[in-house]
Amino acid sequence: MTNATTTRTRSQRLDSLPWTRKHSKLVGGSGIGWALDAMDVGLISFVIAQLVIVWNVEAAELSWVASAGFLGMAIGASLGGLLADKLGRRQVFALTLLVYGLFTGLSALSWSIGALVALRFLVGLGLGAELPVASTLVSEFAPARIRGRVVVILESFWAVGWTAAALIGYFVVPTSDDGWRWALALGAVPAVYAIYVRLGLPESVRFLEAKGRHAAAEQVVRNFEDAASVPSPAGQVNARTVALTPRQPRPGLFGRSLRRRTISLWIVWFCVNFAYYGAFIWLPTLLVAQGFSLVRSFEYTLIITLAQLPGYAVSAWLVERWGRRATLATFLTGSAIAAGLFGTAGDVTTILVFGSLMSFFNLGAWGALYAVTPELYPTRVRGTGAGSAAGFGRLASIIAPLCVPPLLALGGVALPFGVFAVVFAVAAIAALTLPDLRGQSLED
Repeated sequence: MTNATTTRTRSQRLDSLPWTRKHSKLVGGSGIGWALDAMDVGLISFVIAQLVIVWNVEAAELSWVASAGFLGMAIGASLGGLLADKLGRRQVFALTLLVYGLFTGLSALSWSIGALVALRFLVGLGLGAELPVASTLVSEFAPARIRGRVVVILESFWAVGWTAAALIGYFVVPTSDDGWRWALALGAVPAVYAIYVRLGLPESVRFLEAKGRHAAAEQVVRNFEDAASVPSPAGQVNARTVALTPRQPRPGLFGRSLRRRTISLWIVWFCVNFAYYGAFIWLPTLLVAQGFSLVRSFEYTLIITLAQLPGYAVSAWLVERWGRRATLATFLTGSAIAAGLFGTAGDVTTILVFGSLMSFFNLGAWGALYAVTPELYPTRVRGTGAGSAAGFGRLASIIAPLCVPPLLALGGVALPFGVFAVVFAVAAIAALTLPDLRGQSLED
């Protein structure tokens, strides 16, 4: 009788493995890159708050700094996903880290708003491409039974990076008129880290198979099996696995089988980006406008940011208990309520409480969203699907920073956060229409 082990695909072999040190290295290596991304994005909110004072310009002018970065992210996310499906997850991941790390360092030398806008666009190209590529790579290695939790843990590194940005904002930016330059110079760290990423992380087995590189795919799986002390199948495993994983035509994101989930996913991504970046990019500046000093506003932002970590922790637990859809919709609903309450905050206590709730629910929603996104697409378009959803969402992050100043002028803090609450509610409704693939193989 043929050994049942030899009839399993490589994907099934990966899904059946226990957690190993190689999984930890993959998540940790990808997560550090993710945290550095978050640090870069988060720093801009503190840079804008100081430049309003140091350069004596209107906040509306500096909103283009944030929006230029997000424009680059929109283009980068779409291109990064396409390149990840053609060149590989690992190579594109390393390249994007290098691009945005270098241009972040150059941003510290900016001499005008125009120069900073141009450099932030280039930063965004790398930054936007990295996030969907990293989540795709990790999801393709995580065992199916805990895949959602693993991707949320990866996403939780965003809170680590944003907290690092808040710490830099609090301790570095206010020290001098050039504090914002030193803050951005620290963002060049990813350029060095990219070398480690390129050499240290494995390429996706599913990508290698899709490209017909079966010997390389087999070696990666065997490395993970060795790490788990699981015997690799002997004999004709390569030929048998090839027979079980035939080359499939490349489906379209808006073809009959994927159209509904693509539309729903794009709506969620658009709404979450609009509300999150509209709120958090402007948070330090809004607090300064309410009469708090620059240092005090940075301190409150740091406290609010720390609430992101428990949000991720709860989301990571619920995403495997409740499923992706229920967890995502619940956290989006919580985000809507918290955003509405924050718009009514009038003293330090309510600012911190409602701001922390908004941070908790919002980042828990982000974790669930990154968990569900790669699962919705087959291997041959997984990078493209995740990247295009992120790219479409980034369009909202371009618009949001530009919308906040006029909304503030019309109705004070309550109006923009009321709008954010409505947008979060729309995202929650769209999330309920997504399929829930908890526990299923990515090839099912």
